[in-house]
Amino acid sequence: MEEKLTYRDAGVDIDAGNESVRLIKDCVKATYRPEVLGDLGGFGGLFALSAKYQEPVLVSGTDGVGTKLRLAFLLDRHDTIGQDAVAMCVNDILVQGAEPLFFLDYLAVGKLDPKQVADVVKGVAQACKESGCALIGGETAEMAGFYPVGEYDIAGFAVGVVEKSKVITSARVKEGDVLLALPSSGVHSNGYSLVRKIVFEKQGMKGDEYIESLGKTIGEELLTPTRLYPKACLPIIQRFDEALHGMVHITGGGFYENIPRALPDGLAAEIDGGAWEMPKIFRLLQEWGNVDWHEMYRTFNMGIGMVLIAAEEQAGAIRKFLEDAGEVCYEIGKVTKGSHDVTIKGGVFHG
Repeated sequence: MEEKLTYRDAGVDIDAGNESVRLIKDCVKATYRPEVLGDLGGFGGLFALSAKYQEPVLVSGTDGVGTKLRLAFLLDRHDTIGQDAVAMCVNDILVQGAEPLFFLDYLAVGKLDPKQVADVVKGVAQACKESGCALIGGETAEMAGFYPVGEYDIAGFAVGVVEKSKVITSARVKEGDVLLALPSSGVHSNGYSLVRKIVFEKQGMKGDEYIESLGKTIGEELLTPTRLYPKACLPIIQRFDEALHGMVHITGGGFYENIPRALPDGLAAEIDGGAWEMPKIFRLLQEWGNVDWHEMYRTFNMGIGMVLIAAEEQAGAIRKFLEDAGEVCYEIGKVTKGSHDVTIKGGVFHG
C-alpha cells in the first residue's frame, strides 16, 4: 500500500504549534490593556481607541533583531531576544511622542520547538508589559527546509497614538536647544555584523569566555537586551510637552546618522564625547577590532540609547525630573547653526 503523507512528514507539526500557543497564552493575556477586545486565537487583534484623544494620530513602526540572533543560536539562549524585537519598535515610535498601544510579532522557524518559541514570545510579552502596550496578535510560521533546525527570525510591529497637535517633529528644534541623554543597556541590537566579525572571527572567541573587565562572559554581555524607554520618557512627553523639542533613538547609524533625523535644515549638533562614561564593551570592541573611533560612533550607540532635545530654559527641569524618578541623565551637547551634521569633541576625540 502506498504511504500516506502528512503535513508533519513534510516538516510542519501542527500539534507542536498548538503546544506553543498553550505555553504562551497566559503571558500574552497579561499584557492586555482595557482597550483590547476579543481573545487570543482570532484572525486579527481588536483594539478600541480611547476617546481621550481629540485628534488621534496613529504612529507605527516595524523592525527586527538582525544578526544578534546568531548569538542566541550560538549560546542556545532565547529569553532576551523578544525584548530586542519590542524595544526596536516601541522606542522608534516613542520619539514622535506616541504612547505605544499594541504590538504584533512574526516568528519564522525551521522546525517548531514549543519551548524555544515560548522563551522568545515570553520575552516579547514581558517587554510589552513593561512598555505599557498590549501583545494582541502574532504569527509563528514553521518553514521546513527554509531555516536550519534550531534557527529562526523574528520581526515586530508596534502601533502607538499621539494627539495631532503634540506630534514631535524636527520643526520644533531651535538653535541653543540642549541635548539630554539616557544611557543604553549595552550594544542593543545594532552593529552585530561588525561585533561578530570582531569577537568571533578576529578574536576567535566562542561566546563563553569570561571577560574580567565586564564581570561576565562575552556572550552574556552581547545578549543583554535593548533597553525599553517608554516608562522613562512618556512622563516627560506628557509633562514637558512644549519644552521637549525632539527625541532621537540611537540605533543603526549611531550618532552621525540618527541625530540629524531630528534636526531641521540649517541646524547641527555639537556633542561632548566626555559627558558620559562609555561602557567597557565599546572600548573592548574598538581595541579588539582596531576600529576607527568615527566608525564606532557611526555604528554603535556608545552607551547612549535615547536623546532628548530640550528648550535651553527647561533642560535643567527635565533633567531633574528624570533624576528624581531614579533615571541617569547626561547633558551631552547642544543644537547649533550648521549643515545638518554632528560634531563630537572631547572624550576619545581629544578636542
